[in-house]
Amino acid sequence: MFTDMKEALEAEALELTPIGGDQSAAASRVVARQARDKDDLADLLGALGLPCGEDDLVTLLPHLTAIPISGDTMPTNAFTATAASMLNNGDSPDHVRDTLGLSENELAEALQHASAAGTDTPQATAPASGDLADRDGIEALLSWAKDHPAAAIRNKAARIRSNLSELTARRAADDAQREAAERVAQLKAELEQAQEQLRAVKSGGRTTAPAAVPAPATPRRSKEQLAAIRTWARANGYQVADAGVIRKTVVKAYDAAHRTTDLAKAS
Repeated sequence: MFTDMKEALEAEALELTPIGGDQSAAASRVVARQARDKDDLADLLGALGLPCGEDDLVTLLPHLTAIPISGDTMPTNAFTATAASMLNNGDSPDHVRDTLGLSENELAEALQHASAAGTDTPQATAPASGDLADRDGIEALLSWAKDHPAAAIRNKAARIRSNLSELTARRAADDAQREAAERVAQLKAELEQAQEQLRAVKSGGRTTAPAAVPAPATPRRSKEQLAAIRTWARANGYQVADAGVIRKTVVKAYDAAHRTTDLAKAS
């Protein structure tokens, strides 16, 4: 309160610029980190003239000071606790930041909490390798995000699920196209052979088809060769299992690619 009338008049003459939405949201988050509970948060927001409706409070509740993580004495909020838990479970910092919508400072704070918690708890077991483990981990994360109180997290989960569906359909289409191309190439080779036989008959050559030459037995591949085929196949968009028999089409494609490479080197 001003006690000097001159100072009061000068203050009234100041031009006030309304704050933008980003500034209001940032101020609300700062207030939420200082609040004790929902009622305290509503009182503080109202006193500062910031939005304090029910939807605003629900969005800000995760920023309230929460219980320390795994015996950590540093105060944290729900977003930081979730981020630290994801980091300790093996998620990359970039993935955690994009999934939760954290700022750089919030991500740095989560990394600090994750590091502190890691010194007091046993090292988490690395997730099992393989497509099944990856799918389970992604599905669990999307299920968690689907029911998240923050609309931004739910929207991101929906976009990720849509993108995954599109990628799955695209991979299936690419596989079908690749198999069709291999079949066309095989049919072309058979057609050329039939045309050659027809030309021979028309020119007075042999009228009987030559005896079929038995195909040479497929050499048994070593473990190193099978591993090389799997590595090449995955790099070129083929789906192969970590163990078991590799499809003939994949082996043929691998052999054809390496024959082309060898011929190019020889020339």
